[in-house]
Amino acid sequence: MHPAKSVILFTSLSGIGFGLLIWLGLGIPKAVGWVGFVYYALAFALSVGGLIASTFHLGNPQRAWRAFTQWKTSWLSREAVLAVAALTIMGLHGAAAVFLGYQPAFLGVLGAALCLATVLATAMIYTQLKTVPRWNQPATPVLFGLLSLGGGALLAGHITTALWLLAAIGVVQLWAWMAGDKAFSGGATSLSTATGLGAQVRAFEPPHTGGNYLMREMVYEVGRKHAVKLRVIALGLMAVLPLVLILLNDKHLVVGLAVISHFAGVLVARWLFFAEAEHVVGLYYGRDQNAVSAA
Repeated sequence: MHPAKSVILFTSLSGIGFGLLIWLGLGIPKAVGWVGFVYYALAFALSVGGLIASTFHLGNPQRAWRAFTQWKTSWLSREAVLAVAALTIMGLHGAAAVFLGYQPAFLGVLGAALCLATVLATAMIYTQLKTVPRWNQPATPVLFGLLSLGGGALLAGHITTALWLLAAIGVVQLWAWMAGDKAFSGGATSLSTATGLGAQVRAFEPPHTGGNYLMREMVYEVGRKHAVKLRVIALGLMAVLPLVLILLNDKHLVVGLAVISHFAGVLVARWLFFAEAEHVVGLYYGRDQNAVSAA
């Protein structure tokens, strides 16, 4: 699997899966027995499936265990530790719900907190990167958290809360896009500051005459006419259409369609999240800040 695709799958699948686990931990819905089995199986399938997809973007997946060793300094390592802790606690919570017929409140609240912490740790992997100004903003962790809670609420059938969360997702996503469009051009990094020459500097010639990994992975550009269309599609599928569907009819079939629409929109928005990111390494290749943001 292509590294970018695996990351998109990971952040989309696991976010919604952990969101469903959060609501189950809070006792929403009261899912026990075979009904509980279906809910917990779905939540774990999404969460664990996303985690497995994430290993495909590692240079050497066999050494994925090393991600657990740097938790003091690395958000990636913290995410791994929190994910294992969250899934362990929620596994016990789910076992009690399925086999004993009740959802232990203490385990549920602890598991829900760990699940939310895992989602926020995932968000911080990107938010901390000053080299990608579009990600390095407050909207990033807020959006990750809302998408997890909103998608989880839809799957849990917590409709009233889901409606409010979907509306909030739409607002925050617009905020993230507007702030992100200005982030690179407003940054303090340029070829002048990088060289320390204190004057207007431009590259005499490009470092490479052909394509390379950095250009493919860190200076990837999306035609802005397509990006605008994809933003409309993402926002419509992710927030607007689910809201309209549920407001018109909150029956199970319609809610199911809303879930599918929401998930499709999240995939599109997540693809844009990575595809539109301007890395400052692009300056080394003669990319002008204003040109990147205004293109």
